[in-house]
Amino acid sequence: MRATTTLLENNKVMLTVEIDDAEMDEAIDAAAKSLAKQVTVKGFRKGKVPKNVLIANIGGPSVLRSEAIRESLPDFYARAVADSLIDPIGQPDINITAGEEEGQFTFEAEVEVRPEISIRGQRELRVTIPSPVVTDGEVDAQINRYLETDAVLNPVDRPIVTGDLVTMDVHVQQIATEAEPLDMTDFMYTVGTGSIAEGIDELILGLKAGEDLQMNAPVGEGVVATYELKLKQVQERVLPELSDEWVAENTEWTSAEEMREAILVQMRRRKIVEAQMSQRDAALVALSELVAEEAAPEVLINAETNERLHDLGERLAAQKLTLEMFLQVTNQTPEDLLATLRQDAVRAVRVDLAMRALVAAEHLEATPEEIDEELERTAEAMGVSADLLRNNLRDSGRVVNFSAEVSKMNASKWLSENVVYVDPEGVEIDHAMLRADQSVEDDGAASVADETDDETGESTESDA
Repeated sequence: MRATTTLLENNKVMLTVEIDDAEMDEAIDAAAKSLAKQVTVKGFRKGKVPKNVLIANIGGPSVLRSEAIRESLPDFYARAVADSLIDPIGQPDINITAGEEEGQFTFEAEVEVRPEISIRGQRELRVTIPSPVVTDGEVDAQINRYLETDAVLNPVDRPIVTGDLVTMDVHVQQIATEAEPLDMTDFMYTVGTGSIAEGIDELILGLKAGEDLQMNAPVGEGVVATYELKLKQVQERVLPELSDEWVAENTEWTSAEEMREAILVQMRRRKIVEAQMSQRDAALVALSELVAEEAAPEVLINAETNERLHDLGERLAAQKLTLEMFLQVTNQTPEDLLATLRQDAVRAVRVDLAMRALVAAEHLEATPEEIDEELERTAEAMGVSADLLRNNLRDSGRVVNFSAEVSKMNASKWLSENVVYVDPEGVEIDHAMLRADQSVEDDGAASVADETDDETGESTESDA
């Protein structure tokens, strides 16, 4: 086989393929064996019909050759893709140019390939993630939650502050509806919870017992109500003193120092995990924004959208739910669901293109040794031999895509080491802190399949 490529417009490639006579003969023999199992010839068992007898009974050599071409053309195309190292993302438009009846068999395949995107600014990325740093105030707040279980309520005659407990009479009347008004007497409200209505906390701060408050606020979609609040009593929570005795009697710890240290360790681990969980996705989103949305090929977006819809259907089926039931429960229309899936698909495609562009920009292409090592790991995880997986990748035309996934693993490592992470206040986070206290050590040995699913939501098979 000989395969050559010619670049066309609109990100397409013309693949010209010449099949050797020996390969064509093998295809004809394979087609003959296949037909022999299907054709009934008097005096012969199925599968045992001699080739010359088979040819005579199906209409001649041209019929057998036609069947061989029909059966082998997908394999010829996949092998040509592997040999020419192109990366198709759509279905090919194949045209047989010679040898359909006799002579050397040749064909052309016009196919859209994955675009090669250039990015700029990958070395200046600043990504915001939750802070892994625990402040003294956060520890104090957590300790106060324990103390609040033993708090005393004292009436106060001062302006209301957040955390106060206010006793009030509440009257709620919906505007422009026939709904009956709602009255609550001696309702106890903790300022800061926002449980009565949106915006109440901002208005009640600074008022005192004996004053009234009126406000309008939504109570549902398109419905607004008037709230009348009569503030009758304000109480503050007085927390017990934090002492070794109180800690020993009311908690699992034996001293205040032990309690504070344990809470600090727990909160630090939790915040580091939260930061680590946000780290990867946040970096990928930031990198994907270096790729214009219009650069994402429609064929990839459609394939990714369909894949996500298929996955959703399978998950629902496993829970004995239908798509119609899901739409009803989530209050969505089919158009809403498709729009959401498409938005996620666009992001996934942009991430994939950006990661491939990062590989090219920073020269992170996987070495043959890295590809072989990953192929062996993937084969072991699949329970097959490395040679079988290698042949399957070639026969299915996925050699280039597999190599790209290994290269993207290098890009993922580069990204985690070179992105500047900052907290919501813009303070830079030490990379060493993000690597600390991990429950599972990351040795970089994630499989290609894991890397692909995590980064793009795509599978390597879907692009072939």
